[in-house]
Amino acid sequence: MDGCGSPAGKRRIMVVADPGRESAAALEWALYHAVLEHDDIILLHVEPVSARRASALSSFLSRPPSAVSPVLFPQAAAVAAAVGAGDGCGDYEFLDAMRARCQAVQPTVRVQIERVEMESKDKAAAILTQTQLSRADLLVIGQRRNATSFLGCKLSGSMSSKGPDTAEFLIENSKCLCVGVQKKGQTAGYLLNTKTHKNFWLLA
Repeated sequence: MDGCGSPAGKRRIMVVADPGRESAAALEWALYHAVLEHDDIILLHVEPVSARRASALSSFLSRPPSAVSPVLFPQAAAVAAAVGAGDGCGDYEFLDAMRARCQAVQPTVRVQIERVEMESKDKAAAILTQTQLSRADLLVIGQRRNATSFLGCKLSGSMSSKGPDTAEFLIENSKCLCVGVQKKGQTAGYLLNTKTHKNFWLLA
């Protein structure tokens, strides 16, 4: 299947995991609109090599001697807040929060976390490589709203002159289906982008 794909009846759904609201929205869409009970979820976090080393040192220096158990997120609201706030990302607490959210919404699916170091500054290339190594069937990534675009039409002189962002690049170049997700307010649903469908509005 061109480097992607999994056994029949079970899909491997990869969600790009970052400590931001866009990533939290992408996970929520995936859990409620894409994931089936027999699927596997892969939470992929990509970072520069230097970031992981700095985080490990910071975590070691700041951790109290009595800390022996991970932080737990018993309430779904607390999980969403922990993911969206971006606090504590040095200890990767947002990844624990996202996994807890997956288990709360889809208790029968298997959830795994993959943390990958970038060998260069090309995050999109690192994600593409990982989708093939993990044989992902679906890639989900959060997208930020483009203030310089309206109804899918980019204005002249916009940020597009710098080339596509990570999500746009993945949508166009991923061998498996890639869905870019934007949250449209608390109750307004989602704006979805794929290679063949642009700015598709899905009500929550």
